Amino acid sequence: MATESEKGPASVFDLTVKDAKGNNVDLSMYKGKILLIVNVASKCGMTNSNYTELNQLYEKYKDQGLEILAFPCNQFGEEEPGSNEQIVDFVCSRFKSEFPVFGKIEVNGDNAAPLYKFLKLGKWGIFGDDIQWNFAKFLVDKNGQAVDRYYPTTSPVTIERDVRKLLGLS
Repeated sequence: MATESEKGPASVFDLTVKDAKGNNVDLSMYKGKILLIVNVASKCGMTNSNYTELNQLYEKYKDQGLEILAFPCNQFGEEEPGSNEQIVDFVCSRFKSEFPVFGKIEVNGDNAAPLYKFLKLGKWGIFGDDIQWNFAKFLVDKNGQAVDRYYPTTSPVTIERDVRKLLGLS
């Protein structure tokens, strides 16, 4: 009989990630919240619009139970070359983002973070398994299950209807 660790996580809340300072963060602290999980980059052509709109969503819905979790990744065009400290400084000073920015990870390949391995398990049809580029987005329900996946080119504000639905506001 397989143990829980052999079967893998049942939800994102079973996982632990690293914050930008290298400390463990148990994602179970977000139980009961809606999560928008995004792989981010500082030097991407979509950086300005995505951070601006992610901030708008966060400001509007953080008090209703939305959390945005940003995971820097340098796998696409080397558009996130900085250290974790540089990335956090950029996001907080340039965009004044209040949502958490975690430690840099890989989202594809053998070294993909366990969180992204779990998120990509869904039946995503035309998406396939791999993340296509910076700013791919996963919407996770209050039970820790990925319920929607969005292309990198999907504007965060267009996800608002889906966020409202999961928050029970529509």
